[in-house]
Amino acid sequence: MTEFEKKVSALRAYHEELLSRKNTPKEWGNGIYEKYENPILTAAHTPLEWRYDFCEKDNPFLMQRIMINATLNSGAIKWDGKYVLVVRVEGADRKSFFAVAESPNGVDNFRFWPEPITMPDTDNPATNIYDMRITKHEDGWIYGVFCAERHDDTQPGNLSAATATAGIARTKDLINWERLPDLVSKSQQRNVVLHPEFVDGKYAFYTRPQDGFIDTGSGGGIGWALVDDITHAVVKEEKIINARHYHTITEVKNGEGPHPIKTPKGWLHLAHGVRGTADGLRYVLYMYMTALDDPTRVIAQPGGFFLVPEGSEYVGDVMNVAFANGWIADPDGRVFIYYASADTRMHVATSTIDRLIDYCMNTPADGLTTAASVETIKKLIAKNKNNG
Repeated sequence: MTEFEKKVSALRAYHEELLSRKNTPKEWGNGIYEKYENPILTAAHTPLEWRYDFCEKDNPFLMQRIMINATLNSGAIKWDGKYVLVVRVEGADRKSFFAVAESPNGVDNFRFWPEPITMPDTDNPATNIYDMRITKHEDGWIYGVFCAERHDDTQPGNLSAATATAGIARTKDLINWERLPDLVSKSQQRNVVLHPEFVDGKYAFYTRPQDGFIDTGSGGGIGWALVDDITHAVVKEEKIINARHYHTITEVKNGEGPHPIKTPKGWLHLAHGVRGTADGLRYVLYMYMTALDDPTRVIAQPGGFFLVPEGSEYVGDVMNVAFANGWIADPDGRVFIYYASADTRMHVATSTIDRLIDYCMNTPADGLTTAASVETIKKLIAKNKNNG
C-alpha cells in the first residue's frame, strides 16, 4: 500500500467513525425537550467524494479540492421509514445548495445521498438558494419553498445589495424536482412556508413581508396569504397573524419555521424571533398554536423563547443564532426538532406532541412589561407555597 493509499484509508476510517457515532440525550434539560450531545450534521459529514479528488496522479497531497463550510437550516420529512433532511450545504465559495441526508432513527447516523439536488432555475436565475421548507401537501405533491437570492440591479455599485423571493419546487421522490415560478408578492420574502392542507380550496402560505433583503421595515410579522394556483403563485392579499412586539424576542423580525403540525388541540407552530443586541442580531426559536378551524387565529403563545443556542452551539459563522425550518412528528407522538446553531451545524431536539401542547397551553404569555413579568413569577411562587 502506497503512502497515498494509507492516507485515503485513514481518511475513510475517520469519516465512517464520524458518521456512525452514537448520539445520546443531554442530562438536565428543561422538561420540554431533550437536546443531544453531538451535532447531527457538520461540514465534515458531507461525502468525501464531494471534497477530494482520489486520483493520486492529480492530487498527490490528498488536498480537499472543494471545501464545505457549513450544513444548516434543513427541511425535514419522514420518507420510506427514514428521517430525511433536505440540508442547506454552504461551500467555501458562499454558495448554498440542497442535499438530502437520511437517518434510521432521527438522532444519529445521518448520511448524505450520493449527489446534491439539481434544482432547475427559472427564467431569472438566482445567485443563491437556501433554507428549504418541505411540505407534503394533500394535493399529492411534496413541495419545497426556499429563498432565492439575486443581486439588486437597481444598485449596480453596491455588491451587497440583494433581493429575496420565495422559490417553489415540487417532487415525488426528493430526487427529481420541477421548478415552478417564484412567488409573486408586493414585498420581498425570505421565510415562506406552505400549509399542508387546502384552505377554502386554495393553497395557503405563511409569509414574512419585508421592505428590504435584511430589514423588515413595515413588515409586521408572520403573514398569511391564500393563492389560487400554485403553479403561478400570486399573493393578492396578505394579513399578519403573528405580530412583532417592542422589547421582545420578535422585536426586529419573526418568521415561520417548518409548516405547523396538526394536533387534536390545534396547529403547533415553530417560529424564529430576532432582536437586536450590542453583539448583533440574536435569533431564537419560539412556539405558538392556532385553531384547527382557522389556522390564522392564535389560541396560545408562551412568553419568551423556546430554544436558544447553548454552550458550543453559540459559536460559529454567525454567533448567537438558533434557526429551524424542519421537524418531524411520528405517529406515536414523538417529535424531532431539527435546528441549526450559529449558521454552522445541524442538531436535533426531541419532544412529544403532548408535551409541546402542554408547553403552549400552560406557559404564561409575555405580559410585555417588567411589572407583568414579576407578577407572573410571584403567582407561581404563591402556587408552589400552597402546594406545600
